[in-house]
Amino acid sequence: MKTAWVFPGQGSQAVGMGVDLATTPIGKDRFEEAKDILGWSVLNRCQGDETELAKTLYTQPCLYVVESILIDLLKDQGQKVNLVAGHSLGEYSALYAAEVFEFATGLKLVKRRAELMSEAAGGKMVALMKFDRSQLEEAIAAIPDVVLANDNSEQQVVISGTPEAVDQLTSQVKTKRAIPLKVSGAFHSPMMDQAAAQFKQLLEEATFTEAKVPVLSNVDPIPSTSATILKERLTQQMTGSVRWRDIMSALPQQEITRVLEVGPGKVLAGLIKRACSQVDVSNVGSLNDF
Repeated sequence: MKTAWVFPGQGSQAVGMGVDLATTPIGKDRFEEAKDILGWSVLNRCQGDETELAKTLYTQPCLYVVESILIDLLKDQGQKVNLVAGHSLGEYSALYAAEVFEFATGLKLVKRRAELMSEAAGGKMVALMKFDRSQLEEAIAAIPDVVLANDNSEQQVVISGTPEAVDQLTSQVKTKRAIPLKVSGAFHSPMMDQAAAQFKQLLEEATFTEAKVPVLSNVDPIPSTSATILKERLTQQMTGSVRWRDIMSALPQQEITRVLEVGPGKVLAGLIKRACSQVDVSNVGSLNDF
């Protein structure tokens, strides 16, 4: 029986997440360490205002810290994993789970990523549900300045680009629902080029080691344990598309029979249940789930 751990990204945060984890020695130490690195308290943010927590600047570090504690608690229990993947920001948690970098290295990267992404303005992202995929692909190919940012499943995607281009696409493609996302910029699109270039410098200086288990990356869902390859893929992640649909397809191919979503919410678990009916899916987001 092979198990994969998957980690949610921005959008899965919720007020109160991780608070119970502070009662464990692992959680208590981790929140303290995070406070030293960030200069603010993750625990306070997670117990505070929903609007504040939803700001990219805070969401990303908070999710990474909470997910890292859950990872260590699972490992502390002797839980084994054969493959890891994370959605957008969740890829950092996946790399931490695979022991590619130490917690502090990951948090420093996430902190800078969150700062750069929250400064990127002028873009728009919209989630689309239930559509004709060939019509969508034709529209994306025909309209400049809009890309497929998250290919989440057969019938759920997120498009990203300039507000004009995104609006043009949503007016041309018939969908059941089109939901604008509450983000400041056009993430996972060429509009993040400048932020990605600034981030690359910090990424190049970070120490990565060979992964203990294979990682499926957002931009290239082929399993790898190579520190060089995983870092290179992360370099492309800010401007590249999150190929979650391909990651889900890879799970049965890699003989995964059990998937555990590690983090708040059940978004990824829901997507995987629909896409891979033969896989047993569960989630762990709080102490109760243990």
